[in-house]
Amino acid sequence: MVKVRPWVPYLYCAPLVALLAFIFGYPLIKVIDFSMRLVRGSSGPFIGLTNYRNAIDDPTFRDAARHSATLLLVVPVLLAISVLVSVLLYDQVRGWRAYRSVLFLPYILAVPIVGIVASYMFTLNGVVNSVLEKVGLKVLVIDWIGSEHYALMTVMIVIVWREVGFGIVLFLARLLTQDEAPLEAARIDGAGWWQRLWHVILPELRGTIEFYVVIAATTVLAFAFAYVWTLTQGGPGDATTTLEVYIYNTGEVQSLPGQAAAVATMLLGVMCPFIALLFWVRRRAAREAVGSPA
Repeated sequence: MVKVRPWVPYLYCAPLVALLAFIFGYPLIKVIDFSMRLVRGSSGPFIGLTNYRNAIDDPTFRDAARHSATLLLVVPVLLAISVLVSVLLYDQVRGWRAYRSVLFLPYILAVPIVGIVASYMFTLNGVVNSVLEKVGLKVLVIDWIGSEHYALMTVMIVIVWREVGFGIVLFLARLLTQDEAPLEAARIDGAGWWQRLWHVILPELRGTIEFYVVIAATTVLAFAFAYVWTLTQGGPGDATTTLEVYIYNTGEVQSLPGQAAAVATMLLGVMCPFIALLFWVRRRAAREAVGSPA
């Protein structure tokens, strides 16, 4: 048996770690540095927390933060739909393989494509309103993306439509690998569909549910920009301006890179607990997998 010093594996990993630290660490340090300077060009004088105070005092920033928080409401919706549909597919209803493919199809489409297509569908004279009129639901015809009252809701609908496929496939994959003995025992004991779901299936899906909630929340907070920008570009007015859109507008349109960097740093601070939670969930799942009986 070859004996290896404990530090040798770390030595082999050191070049890659150094490269990743440079690629991701240097821009992060520069963003934090920019957030505390009055940037003109490539740098500027140090002004402390002024950029942070200016951002917090900006009503548009507060609206953007509220809109980003509102988008998190899609997470429980995604979770509920994903679990229920995956369980129905697991029961192998007729044509379940075709349903699985159709439901997953939107997820493989690029987000900008989804946003652009949806922007045409949800216009006042778009496909959605035309279909509602033809089926006799004219009362539901609204200006989906042109109204400040409905624009953010429309963005949430598009996010759910595109992202739900990943959750369905994720939960279905977990269900197909679970032990069927508890479900069979529940059926023999006369447990109904909802009872089996609540007392047998959901406990089995606990780890997957935790993982999916963190992933969905991270996706909504960090990557909603692509949906918002291609669908509404933050409008009408500031009705769908999220933190990412605010960062872009502040840095590029208003030429305030220091304030944009401050908001980006605050957004990173919000994301860090989610990232840490994701690692914790995955580490616990790995421990449970190792400790479970074969």
